[in-house]
Amino acid sequence: MLAQYSRAMDAIHRACLIIAGTCLVVITLIVPYGVFTRFVLNSAASWPEPIATLLMIVLSFLSAIVCYREYLHIGVGVLPTFLKGNARQALGWVLEICMLATNLFMLWWGIKLVEATWFQWIAELPIMSVGLSYAPIPIAGGLTILFILERMMTQKFFHEPEAETVSGLTTE
Repeated sequence: MLAQYSRAMDAIHRACLIIAGTCLVVITLIVPYGVFTRFVLNSAASWPEPIATLLMIVLSFLSAIVCYREYLHIGVGVLPTFLKGNARQALGWVLEICMLATNLFMLWWGIKLVEATWFQWIAELPIMSVGLSYAPIPIAGGLTILFILERMMTQKFFHEPEAETVSGLTTE
């Protein structure tokens, strides 16, 4: 059961990574197009900026999900380093329960926000609902909940990130 769940989470993780990467590529293509139409053609296109903003939101949320699963998310590792055994495990449970509560909040109230703004339209992009622009909040909350449940099932709370995901460059 756990192996099947982990395989499903691997697929979701890969999909998040691909979608986030695609968003980055599309942003990189449409922003220069917007600059070109504004300064070269002297007739600014109205859609590149709001689309780039929406794609940046999707990119940010999905990247955070990927970083959480790969143990690359921002965290303070001093306390877990000093703790051993049951105390370290208890801290892991407390942190994951806090993460679960935060993401349940994102899921529940994100859905409410999407519902409340679904019939409002973005002025610069009248074919898109404001509610659709808020949809990444509950989606990210729900996907992160799935990864939190996986971490709770495996109980690998303070696992070191994989070597290929960590840069060899130092920031000192």
